[in-house]
Amino acid sequence: MTGGPAGATAGPRAGRRPPTRTAVDLELIVPAFNEAGRLPETLRALTSFLGEQPWRSRVVVVDNGSTDDTTAVVGAADGGLVESGVETVAIGCSRPGKGAAVRRGLAGSGARFAGFVDADLSTPVRTLIRAMAELRDGAAAAIASRHAPGARFVHPQPLRRRAGGAVFRMLARPLLPGVHDTQCGFKIFERRAVQDALARCRVSGFAFDVELLRRIRQAGGRIVEVPVEWTDDTRSTFRPLHDGVPAFTDLLRLYRADAR
Repeated sequence: MTGGPAGATAGPRAGRRPPTRTAVDLELIVPAFNEAGRLPETLRALTSFLGEQPWRSRVVVVDNGSTDDTTAVVGAADGGLVESGVETVAIGCSRPGKGAAVRRGLAGSGARFAGFVDADLSTPVRTLIRAMAELRDGAAAAIASRHAPGARFVHPQPLRRRAGGAVFRMLARPLLPGVHDTQCGFKIFERRAVQDALARCRVSGFAFDVELLRRIRQAGGRIVEVPVEWTDDTRSTFRPLHDGVPAFTDLLRLYRADAR
């Protein structure tokens, strides 16, 4: 899982939309916190695949307060337009938390469809084909799932992370009945649906996905899970104690908001 340190809640300023980029069919946001090592390979895989598709696409790396050369890597890999014809750009996000980085990227999108993928590409990029088909068929969100029927783990996570994930899914289930996996880092949306939902989101940490999907469903949007063959990346920046505790705290915050 990528993104900066888990944040608490987003204040009013977080809801302001950054300048809109020129329109494309699909815009992929890559939240990145100290991802200089993985980004070159990730950008090559994304732009190569997208360049073969019929959609006009752009990849936007959101540097979430990195202390390495994350932003410089994007410029070196692209320089504006790569051979595939898929533009890659880097923007910054000073507010910590994966949710803040994703919000920053999605809020400025002018694409018909926009979404985010983790920098480790643990979910196969070909998942986009099914996701785009579901969106064109009227879904508001098409999300990769490691736990929906038909999904499988090519390389599973360590036992401690699997256990923590099981508890998190159990606690999140009442907030999103019928959704097997809220945390897989591969989600694509109809832009207007996700931007409207973002305006009502307050969580910026790793539970951001739960609130975002919940807001979309509350507005009447249909969520489709796409089962995937998922591979754990041992270089994940997610820290079970440091990031996991705030994620559970954010879930409790969502429950308290419901109670009010």
